[in-house]
Amino acid sequence: MNTLIHEEKFRGKTLLQKMAEQDFIVCGAGAIGSNLIETMARQGFKKFTVIDFDRIDDHNRNTQIYGRRDIGQLKVNALKSRIYDLMGVTVEAVSKKLEASNVKKLLAAGSIVIDGFDNSESRRLVTDHCLLNKIDCLHVGLYKDCAEIHWNEGYRVPDPVKGLDVCEYPLARNIILMAVTVAAEVIIRYLEKRVAKNYVITLGDMKISSI
Repeated sequence: MNTLIHEEKFRGKTLLQKMAEQDFIVCGAGAIGSNLIETMARQGFKKFTVIDFDRIDDHNRNTQIYGRRDIGQLKVNALKSRIYDLMGVTVEAVSKKLEASNVKKLLAAGSIVIDGFDNSESRRLVTDHCLLNKIDCLHVGLYKDCAEIHWNEGYRVPDPVKGLDVCEYPLARNIILMAVTVAAEVIIRYLEKRVAKNYVITLGDMKISSI
């Protein structure tokens, strides 16, 4: 079965071309970033830049896409290798910390920025830069047993989290994958119809609500 022909009939050839041609800058290669890039690459997206300076720890395997052999590697390098091995898609890996001194260079206009950072300082930097420069930006974040998928307009940067981040808990993988699934579909619909909708997911009642 030719899956490409099937997809063209299902969503349209024009959409598939937009997906393949659109540039994405993903901030963070952790629970959100790594799973989202893998999902999108499997769906037909092809142009990714990922920014992260962290290395893989053993506990990251619970909620991120990495395996035992990846422990100690830079996340961006391991992610680049995995996505190329899976789909033949080359991810541009940027092993730097996003800061005020380099944000203008790293978050270029013309791309869609996806904020998957797990700290408020970095989220605020992304938010402010994208607002100032009118760059499309989608925030995908978690708080306890909730997830938020929100475009930059009207987005409120969450307060810093005290204690262990929710992404560190193995059972958080369910809400992470739910958030990634909704985020991928939100991006597809934005490319298809230019509709920018926001959603909140609550794991307790398995509910996805537009906001």
